[in-house]
Amino acid sequence: MHAILPPARRLPPVLLTVLLTVLLGLAVLPATAAPTASPQDATATPGFVAGDAKPDGDGPFVKVDGGWMTPYEESIPGTEVTFRMIPIPGGTFQMGSAEGEEGRNADEGPAFEVTLEPFWMGQHEVTWAEYKRYMATCDIFIAMQSAKIRPVTEANVADAVTAPSNLYDPTTTFTNGEDPDLPAVSMTQFAARQYTKWLTGLTGRFFRLPAESEWEYACRAGKATPFSCGDAANLADVAWFSDNADDTTHPVGMKKPNAFGLYDMHGNAAEWVVDELVAGGYSKPASLPQPVAAAAAIQWPERLYPRVLRGGAFYDEATDCRSAARKGSRDSGGTPENPDWKDVDPNFPKSPWWYTEEPALGVGMRIVRPFTPPADLAERRKWWEADVESIRNDVASRLEEGRGSRGIVDPQLPADLKNEGITE
Repeated sequence: MHAILPPARRLPPVLLTVLLTVLLGLAVLPATAAPTASPQDATATPGFVAGDAKPDGDGPFVKVDGGWMTPYEESIPGTEVTFRMIPIPGGTFQMGSAEGEEGRNADEGPAFEVTLEPFWMGQHEVTWAEYKRYMATCDIFIAMQSAKIRPVTEANVADAVTAPSNLYDPTTTFTNGEDPDLPAVSMTQFAARQYTKWLTGLTGRFFRLPAESEWEYACRAGKATPFSCGDAANLADVAWFSDNADDTTHPVGMKKPNAFGLYDMHGNAAEWVVDELVAGGYSKPASLPQPVAAAAAIQWPERLYPRVLRGGAFYDEATDCRSAARKGSRDSGGTPENPDWKDVDPNFPKSPWWYTEEPALGVGMRIVRPFTPPADLAERRKWWEADVESIRNDVASRLEEGRGSRGIVDPQLPADLKNEGITE
């Protein structure tokens, strides 16, 4: 984690104004100059090799217009932390479960066909090594405010990243450990979305949560069986779940990957997707002309909860870890038998970034980078921002009380923090 140091020297006002103009220009580029790769300029970005010849190496490789998508190591700028992104080919598949599948819930149907464009997906769930760098920005943004650098104003607030508040009770969040290679858990969907905004700002490449159809397609990896490994008899080969996890998360990548090269898609930590869990299951997309484009299959959230988690967690039974299984979040309105996930949070309003109850100790995330990112800035923000008024109000209240922070993030930020003496 970054070490926070007292503010050091200050840039001259004129130079600071010029610097901020340049930096904010990077953070608020117009739609025609998005700071993310597209098929036309992907030759300058990691994970792409131009030309018709298949790249050397083990792959997997995905043929796209102009070249090949390849696996690659992404670095979090300003740190020594890296993570691996895996190319997933585009295609069409049947989403949802067959009516006779063991453990099937009604919200897994009716099954329908989805067509997807290629994308990269994290080989592993986001780990504490990665997520703690984002957690550290709470104090970093506060130090930036104190040093009066990169101020958040009415003109740029839409581009600011909101940092997760410092934990009021780390012993709860880190019940299953905080080793760097364990999956990060207990973040809300809003925090997960802001993490991808933060990562996009630092790298200049567009990251986001998966759409639910992307997640299931990547999990199945071409299989129509209940699990990517076939049936439940083989699940222990690829997953940490109630039968073998000893009631805790485990380091990522210890089990076998699926056919796309992705680890822990079943079990370990349940993973956020962007969708809301609505009544009627997939009735809406199933009623559309088939196949449905992945964008049209998204159920953009209109309520605080329930929102969809996929893959099951270390405490779940095998049937809850199936490729088609869905779990809904519970931010409030719980019962003694099924408490809300922030029940013991003593703050008011309760944290928009953290959960505190046991079910959420198995809630994590995995990230996606589409081959063709949205050209429109408003479309990119839709993947990152609070989407209901209650979240926006809770965030604003926390910021006013000094229990959260926000800042402008771009590729120049790590160097600027060092120059200002805020980090080492």
